[in-house]
Amino acid sequence: MTHIRAELAKAIPDMMRNVDQIRNIGIVAHIHHGKTTLSDNLLAAAGMISNELAGKQLFLNFDEQEQARLLTINNADVTIVHEFENQQYLINLIDTPGHVDFGGDVTRAMRAVDGAIVVVCAVEGVMAQTETVLRQALREKVKPVLFINKVDRAIKELKLTPESFQKRFTEIISEVNELIRRMAPEEFVDEWSVDPRDGSVAFGSGYENWAISVPYMLRTGIKFPDIVEYVSSGRAREIAQKARINDVIFDMVVRHLPSPRVAQKYRIPNIWKGEPSSPIGAAMSATETNGPTSFMVTDITMDPNAGEIATGRLFSGKLQKGMELYVAGTKAKNRVQHVSLFMGPERLMVEEVTAGNIAAIIGLSDAFAGTTMSTIPDMVPFEEIRHVSEPVVTVAIEPKHMSDLPKLIEVMRKVGKEDASLRVEINQETGEHLLSGMGELHLEITQYRIVNDYKVEIEASKPIVVYRETVQHPGGPFEGKSPNKHNRFYFEVETLPEGIVRAIRDGEIPQGKSFKDLKTLVSKMDGLGLSRDEGRGLIAVEGTNMLLDVTKGIQYLNETMDLIVDAFKEAMGRGPLANERVYGLKVRLVDAKLHEDSIHRGPAQTIPAARSGMYGAMVLGDRQLLEPLQKVTVNVPQDILAGATRELQRRRGEILDMTSVGDLQTIVAKVPVAEMFGFASDIRSATAGKVLWATESMGFEPLPSELQPKVVAEIRQRRGLKPEPYDAAYYSG
Repeated sequence: MTHIRAELAKAIPDMMRNVDQIRNIGIVAHIHHGKTTLSDNLLAAAGMISNELAGKQLFLNFDEQEQARLLTINNADVTIVHEFENQQYLINLIDTPGHVDFGGDVTRAMRAVDGAIVVVCAVEGVMAQTETVLRQALREKVKPVLFINKVDRAIKELKLTPESFQKRFTEIISEVNELIRRMAPEEFVDEWSVDPRDGSVAFGSGYENWAISVPYMLRTGIKFPDIVEYVSSGRAREIAQKARINDVIFDMVVRHLPSPRVAQKYRIPNIWKGEPSSPIGAAMSATETNGPTSFMVTDITMDPNAGEIATGRLFSGKLQKGMELYVAGTKAKNRVQHVSLFMGPERLMVEEVTAGNIAAIIGLSDAFAGTTMSTIPDMVPFEEIRHVSEPVVTVAIEPKHMSDLPKLIEVMRKVGKEDASLRVEINQETGEHLLSGMGELHLEITQYRIVNDYKVEIEASKPIVVYRETVQHPGGPFEGKSPNKHNRFYFEVETLPEGIVRAIRDGEIPQGKSFKDLKTLVSKMDGLGLSRDEGRGLIAVEGTNMLLDVTKGIQYLNETMDLIVDAFKEAMGRGPLANERVYGLKVRLVDAKLHEDSIHRGPAQTIPAARSGMYGAMVLGDRQLLEPLQKVTVNVPQDILAGATRELQRRRGEILDMTSVGDLQTIVAKVPVAEMFGFASDIRSATAGKVLWATESMGFEPLPSELQPKVVAEIRQRRGLKPEPYDAAYYSG
């Protein structure tokens, strides 16, 4: 690769400055639909690996665990040069994971790119994770094109004729377009629909190194029946010479996906809520290299030799060695030590990176995934990256040797920084070190890294499911009294409308306690089921919960409100049933009686009183646990269908849908996360290994009433609490 790098090192710095000739793209798909195999072929185009190895080497799966498990775990970045119509283009490509446990990497990659190649298997069609990754792309205003992969399998296994192929492809394209119509930004619904006639859809085989599109057919005279003939007769190598996958895919990318100059005009207002006419706002919209620098970190990786590497998108300005950048929202300042571009497992050092590119930086020690870095100290940070699902499985970790405890704490902080989808809790008081992830596999791989990459021997508990708390019906008003009995707060609680919860999760209703345009927000919430009267009293949003003040003219309340918000945050972080986080709750302050002297209504008086008022109202509303659920999609041959359905049903699974394509049966089921431990080995045993399966988060639903007392007691005992939760009298003081 070194001679290629020498050529690239000369060509890339000049190409980076030509914003119109840059394409920042991600490859997204359901697990095992062939993303990394496709990436290999696209790398062969740049001469980075041999054509013979393309599709087999899995060059971008350079992590040891990725190779062992045959799946992508991390985002992998690479810069490629492609010639189209006598013009050279610089393509920054990110290969993303398809497994639901690593969906956070997809979300973060979508912040860095402007276009996405959505890969769909011709045999399996559109699957659960296809919908999820497309939603992640469209939410970030990333334009999609479609590649229907594994057409060789469809020819050999489904034995379809050219006519039935047309029907199969039309079904897949229609399904993808239906998802785009449902989820794309309104102004792009028609423009972003994919259409084989204009070349925004390609068909092919990543494994056999060929692809075809309608424009390519018209230009070369190769027709689809020719492809079927070549593949059926085992002459795939010949068709790979005539219909090179690299040419077809990259031509589609250059023709249909936008340059940073085009994309940033509509993407910046979507991901940045600062003043558009400010110097930084104008520079980002125009992809201005000579303006102030704005860089969003989307990924942190650890290099054993170089240390922390922050990868992200440069929206304006430039990045050079020695520059000082501010961490937006803090007073921290970091100095850039090295600037580079990722070339798969290696990096190409460059003098500078200019606006519109994806860069890898050493020296940003205060950065984590989601950090905004700028030459302007008070730049408004980019919008928080909103993940589709949240951590639902936890393990407690201890060092095997107590002398390793300080090192373990440091390592856990590092892995939490490296993987923004992990939640790391280090409780110095209880000595608990908790690691929460998206699923069993996510935690397994994190533990593997702690032991093998960071050399800390650990012992981990069995995985524990993360539950949520809510109420069954409205509760309250309930009086919370301060320890000195001089202050009283009266709260009511009930569940929030589903539309409001969804808007909070999607970031349409911001977190925290300062709301820029409350009037517009009140109108939006009114349309989602929260009345204007209540909406005007919005005080704070914490998680998926809201605090509303519906009182009238209470003296000293404004002075005390910040402490009530602190109590609200505490109560929502640890519910009164099992100390789990509270979900989807509307907390209304309906009355208060406050001491006239501020010394008698300080934190030690106000916070316990307000918290007790909220807890007591929840007790009156009949607390209940919510358990996380997953949508499980299983593909099996018809003859072993019974074994797969039995395996799902014995795990409290509810079958939602069953469809078939040829001999392949697809089952879609809803299964509690608590019942999914050990599923991988059990489903393989039940189906003699002839199975492909994937999961997707389905949020939280009430735990069946007959299981509530047992699960609540188990959680409380694990946390050192007495098994029975407290009744309302306990909170009345």
